[in-house]
Amino acid sequence: MSDAMGDKPTSLISPPEGYADWLADLKGRIHSAQQRATLAVNRELVLLYWQIGRDILARQAAQGWGAKVIERLAQDLRTAFPEMKGFSRANLMYMRAFAEAWPDAEIVQQAVGQLPWGHNLVLLTKLKQPELRLAYAQSAIEHGWSRNVLNIHIETRRLERSGNAVTNFAERLPAPGTDLARQSLKDPYLFDFLDVGKEAGEREIEAALVKHITQFLLELGAGFAFVGRQVHLEVGGDDFFIDLLFYHLKLRCYVVIELKAEKFKPEHLGQLSFYLTAVDMQVKAEHDSPTIGLLLCKSKNKVVAEYALGGKDHPIGVAEYQLIESLPAELQTSLPSIEQIERELAGDGTSMDNDSQ
Repeated sequence: MSDAMGDKPTSLISPPEGYADWLADLKGRIHSAQQRATLAVNRELVLLYWQIGRDILARQAAQGWGAKVIERLAQDLRTAFPEMKGFSRANLMYMRAFAEAWPDAEIVQQAVGQLPWGHNLVLLTKLKQPELRLAYAQSAIEHGWSRNVLNIHIETRRLERSGNAVTNFAERLPAPGTDLARQSLKDPYLFDFLDVGKEAGEREIEAALVKHITQFLLELGAGFAFVGRQVHLEVGGDDFFIDLLFYHLKLRCYVVIELKAEKFKPEHLGQLSFYLTAVDMQVKAEHDSPTIGLLLCKSKNKVVAEYALGGKDHPIGVAEYQLIESLPAELQTSLPSIEQIERELAGDGTSMDNDSQ
């Protein structure tokens, strides 16, 4: 395509000054508008499903309608709206269960309504407690978890493990960041992505964690950025090496992680405290918060860990790690899996391939 003068193709004409910035701004605004439109459509769809489920509940309770009416309703709605997916008998049953799980319309509009229908089915089928469902819903919204990631976090009980590490943060960190720091650590940490044996040594586990750093960061949680492995520090002419060094973007501090392939011993904290002092003096910038230490051990006596931390000046957490080949049986649920749900819905004319459905 040429310009009005017929001299050069438009693509070869140099844009005027400021054009690139303007184009970038326009692209950003268009992208934001598309996201808002998608979210608005999703909210309306989830709210519609909730209203249908609420009506089914109310009419069954008031008029004694049985399950057969849902099958009839599915047929009639699919006949009336052949272009719309989601009106299978199975999905109508989920709408009914969804409305029963969330009787408060405000929660639907302000919380779970921000999640796609597929996410809500994960919450509905994988969790029984409303408070836990809501907590996972809010975390999924905050961190932008995909449906698969949400499912993984529920299976591994991510939120139930968060904030369980033994720490001295309440005494060693400023009040505003204490709770966030505590919630940033888990207990136990589940390493189900490492190809190492149950009796693997510290260096072997450390190497495997770095090899699978993406999965390790997912297990650590939001905010952790990997800095390095066996990070060298020179103190008084002697060489020392930190197992794993991270930076927490929300806490704005370095996090030193030490691995111990044995039961926790109080003397383990001496080495970790030394590393925290060295990082604070040599690595930490003026605007950074105090460096935090996390000791990962094979097992621990909680009372012994609490006593040992009581005498330390640095903020430190102690947690266990577990090397597992797959999710432990106690973490599995007897409720239908997401794959089973998808097969059932797909077999009844409904697809869940798109998260917005």
